[in-house]
Amino acid sequence: MRFKILLPSEIYLDQEVSKVIAEANNGSFCLLPRHIDFVAALAPGLLSIEDEKGQEVFMAVDEGILVKKGQDVSVSTRNVVTIPNLGQLREVIEEKFKVIDDREKAARTAAARLEADLVRRLMELRKA
Repeated sequence: MRFKILLPSEIYLDQEVSKVIAEANNGSFCLLPRHIDFVAALAPGLLSIEDEKGQEVFMAVDEGILVKKGQDVSVSTRNVVTIPNLGQLREVIEEKFKVIDDREKAARTAAARLEADLVRRLMELRKA
């Protein structure tokens, strides 16, 4: 199967796999090459793939959508991080998502400043 993880700004992963295991709101599921076409809303959690050599790769994903059509499996999500081994899961997720949280806070602060400046300028125009 051709497996892709799509982020808003890039294609994070694009490779051949033999198995995909993911978590939806109603539980975990496994996709194999002959599985029927499938769509699922992913819950934040673990996603694992098995490459053609039989090596398993673990990733933490945010909410997203998984679509299997024929031999193509695509996951669209906002955030993903590859985990070297499950023992480092907590550390990797906290480190990666803390950076994202800090960026989101900075973006929200900048947007609030722009909004306040716009309101102030509109009030000045209204007085004139």
